[in-house]
Amino acid sequence: MKRKLYLGGGLLACSLFIVWFLSGGSSDESANIQSVVKKGRFDVVVTTTGELSAKTSENINGPEGLRNTRIYQVKITDLVPEGTLVQPGDYVATLDRSEVEARLKDVESEYQKNESQYTKTRLDTTMQLRTARNELINMKFSLEEKRIVLEQSKYEPPATIRQAQIDLDKAKRSYDQAVKDYDLKQQQAVALMQEVKATFSKITRRRQELMDVIDQFEIHAPKSGMVIYYKEWNGNKRKVGSQISPWDPTVATLPDLSSMVSKTYVNEIDISKVKKGQKVKVGVDAFPDRKYNGEVIEIANVGEQLSGSDAKVFEVVIQVHESDSILRPGMTTANTIYTASHEDVLYVPLEALHANDSLSYVYCKDGFSFVKQIVVPGISNENEVIITQGLQEGEQVLLNRPDRAEDLDYQGLELVGTINRN
Repeated sequence: MKRKLYLGGGLLACSLFIVWFLSGGSSDESANIQSVVKKGRFDVVVTTTGELSAKTSENINGPEGLRNTRIYQVKITDLVPEGTLVQPGDYVATLDRSEVEARLKDVESEYQKNESQYTKTRLDTTMQLRTARNELINMKFSLEEKRIVLEQSKYEPPATIRQAQIDLDKAKRSYDQAVKDYDLKQQQAVALMQEVKATFSKITRRRQELMDVIDQFEIHAPKSGMVIYYKEWNGNKRKVGSQISPWDPTVATLPDLSSMVSKTYVNEIDISKVKKGQKVKVGVDAFPDRKYNGEVIEIANVGEQLSGSDAKVFEVVIQVHESDSILRPGMTTANTIYTASHEDVLYVPLEALHANDSLSYVYCKDGFSFVKQIVVPGISNENEVIITQGLQEGEQVLLNRPDRAEDLDYQGLELVGTINRN
């Protein structure tokens, strides 16, 4: 009986040892996550989220001349859906006419008043000058009569002749004065008509400007394309109810969909890595299976702070080289900017690398246990780091701290000098 118990106990102990050996010597090791040291091409990338837009586009603007008519805010009352395909002359939007119509009504009243005043002044001056001309003609006849009387009085007594001469001189003086007065009346009439005409012309121009502007309150497409709502300075799109002004009259845009760019923002920590001409892989969130080749073409010189973030960012513009009918302005992009590339290097996940003071190390298996393998790390990207010394291709490293990690020994202490020199 005791022999059977000893035999059973031995088999159980053997089984437990086999399980312990296969699990790596620790009951908690099953929770360890391992990775393999890889060798090959290592890309240093900066990944950002951006938004597609057309490289060039034509604006669909509101009425010209709003400033001349002293109208500074106009509301959009109707707008075709974003993405509508239009041809030249197709309807796009309608603006609120209430203010311009009220202003035109006031101007129409003033126009009619000035038109009546202009007509009245023209008739009055015409009649006054006609009366003055008739008086001149009559005075000229009277002057001729006085001259005839003088000629006929040459056989009369001297007193009669003298009286005839005086009457002729008076008539001549009156006629000459009337001629001068008529010239002045003409000048006065011309000046008065110019003044009235200038006032009437001014109100006529104002009336015509308002009539021209009000005709433009129904907006049409200048050319064919896809209507994309215009983005204001704060990032909001213009829509029904939005206001336009003489300084910012754009209602929508017609982008050139054959040439697209991805506008993105790079954190100030990474912006030094980004250079013009670097290659980019551009993905579109709406179509995750599509990838497009791109290139960095613009980098902002001055950083800015986006709302809701404390970090400074720099705008980067990426040219998308391929053209695709599915690409639309406003789509969200995932941009992978390739800032550097290294061939035939060893690298491990960032989670595998640990540090203690000036030492960098990874957890490697050593028989039935683990050791802290000292390594010399190189540059890293967002997911992995190059290991220049301390590891071999194919070795297994842990991505997490093993049990009783503080008790594990260091291995590769000869690399400490190399680390300090670096």
